[in-house]
Amino acid sequence: MRRVSLMLFSVLMAVGLLGATTSFAADAHTTSKFEGGKANSGTAKHSRDGGKDMLTWSDDYKIPDTPAPHWQVVDSKGNVYLLQQQRIKGDKQNRTIAVPSYVKDIAKVQVWCSFAEALLGEASFPAPLKTAASESGADMMTASR
Repeated sequence: MRRVSLMLFSVLMAVGLLGATTSFAADAHTTSKFEGGKANSGTAKHSRDGGKDMLTWSDDYKIPDTPAPHWQVVDSKGNVYLLQQQRIKGDKQNRTIAVPSYVKDIAKVQVWCSFAEALLGEASFPAPLKTAASESGADMMTASR
């Protein structure tokens, strides 16, 4: 009887750990490869950290050799949000950024040169991702008809 109980406990623990691993993996999403005039390598990954949406570029992503490449996201309605520069002072990089709470979903991640005002490349998610702010209803305005 004790052996059966121990075996059942082991099976339940394994199923629980599998479920926890799957739920963590479900919070991470990866774009297609960046494609464009100057940004043609790597991908971007979306994840959540403490209720904040984060974007991180992959190890094989190369910052384009332009004066001011920025992170930019496009939502499912076509709204474009210019975010942080990719290169910052002192040879540092904004490799991971937090997506502002006013962005309700993310369909594409783009590399935008604010100096030349040109799209350098973009990558898409398979389907638009709802952000934490959108899922919690935070900062949402409602209109009465």
